[in-house]
Amino acid sequence: MSDSKAARTDKTDVVLVGAGIMSATLGVLLRRLQPDWSITLIERLDGAAAESSDPWNNAGTGHSALCELNYTPEQPDGSIDITKAVKVNEQFQVTRQFWSYAVENGILTDVRGFLNPIPHVSFVHGAEQVDYLRRRQQALSANPLFAGTEFIDDADEFARRLPLMAAGRDMSEPVALNWTTDGTDVDFGSLSRQLTAHAVSDGATALFGHEVRNLTRQSDGSWQVKIRNRRTGTRRTLNAKFVFVGAGGQALPLLQKAGIKAAKGFAGFPVGGKFLRTGNPELAAAHQAKVYGFPPLGAPPMSAPHLDTRVIAGKEFLLFGPFAGWTPKFLKQGHFSDLPKSVKPNNLIQMASIGVSELSLVNYLVGQLLLNDADRVEALREFAPTARDSDWETIEAGQRVQVIRPDGIKGVLEFGTTVLADDDGSIAGLLGASPGASTAVPAMIDVLQRCFPGRYQSWLPTLKEMVPSLGVQLSEEPKLFDEVWSWGTKVLGLQADSK
Repeated sequence: MSDSKAARTDKTDVVLVGAGIMSATLGVLLRRLQPDWSITLIERLDGAAAESSDPWNNAGTGHSALCELNYTPEQPDGSIDITKAVKVNEQFQVTRQFWSYAVENGILTDVRGFLNPIPHVSFVHGAEQVDYLRRRQQALSANPLFAGTEFIDDADEFARRLPLMAAGRDMSEPVALNWTTDGTDVDFGSLSRQLTAHAVSDGATALFGHEVRNLTRQSDGSWQVKIRNRRTGTRRTLNAKFVFVGAGGQALPLLQKAGIKAAKGFAGFPVGGKFLRTGNPELAAAHQAKVYGFPPLGAPPMSAPHLDTRVIAGKEFLLFGPFAGWTPKFLKQGHFSDLPKSVKPNNLIQMASIGVSELSLVNYLVGQLLLNDADRVEALREFAPTARDSDWETIEAGQRVQVIRPDGIKGVLEFGTTVLADDDGSIAGLLGASPGASTAVPAMIDVLQRCFPGRYQSWLPTLKEMVPSLGVQLSEEPKLFDEVWSWGTKVLGLQADSK
């Protein structure tokens, strides 16, 4: 390697770290808002969306709170709190509108390659849970965003809609469903690749097989980004006015390297995932839905079991899980040193406090690590009683790094997504997991608003072309909701939707 190659420095307005759904979304937004800016995307792997956004590294649920029971907790007085469900759904509505705009404007050219209509369903059994689900439907259906939610407790109707789950089931125990046809299955890998390809065709530069080695703030407020070609070892430096770190589990270590105040005290706890998968066409034909249940006792919300229809490259599969795994890696293709290197003096106490306060999570993880394939199929039989071991295989899903947020001298484990931005807005990053990818558009608009306050107002007209309801709570404006929903349904070809 020559010294000239090692010393090479290039200027760019924007650096996007990671070629997943977050960076891909932000890249397209910025190309539309500020076409005169230069954008450089840096990805350590050899292709886009090869980590968390890869379709086999996530459940592919268009998370809109239609079926996830952890978003609708029961209160002590017996009422159902739908506050979080409404918030998550509102976020997905923003994402859905942006996708519709992107299709109309030639940004996304293969809709069925990333988006398919799939009913979203909540499933419970036992008289107490059935009663909860009835009250949940009543609470949700009063809101315009969830008006199509059905309550089903008739055994024959259950069998008609979910034949795989009904086969061999003892119907003497009460079962019930909350059913909505408004759900979607999303291949976030295909979506990310389409967005990235458009950004590059529109002038952005993509450096695949390159990793960020360091981030250093310069005296003029810009960032020196040192990168290395993983194939050749060649090193170069980029000077950027703005950096976004959308590197999945690697986001926290990079923000720590940058030394930004907003990241101090934050820590991460890596959790791996496993799913059971089958490509048996008879089984896939007998289960056309994403069906979510309650998490096991003592388990975190992200562990809610679900049996999902997946559409990948035009073929239908079924996926069941998740089952937890563990490794100190922060990325599926990361390093075993990731967790130890993330421990700093300013987050050590927070991490240690989680080990004490989250004993149920620790016990859950230990139990999950002891499971074998037969144990996983046995868990599947709660959903599909006739499941056979030979039809299913265990696959490794992506790594997730759960956020540990500082709260005084303690740490608080968070299961959502968190955007961290420096005070001057020159750098931002996204931490966390679910609902993650489904909220990419509102999350990136939040980054724009926080990091570019001087430009945001001038960008608003263009942003409202992309997201007509931006700034409006659709749950409070049913007429506008009907308009944008109908528009999106038509453009995205989701005529199976019932709204």
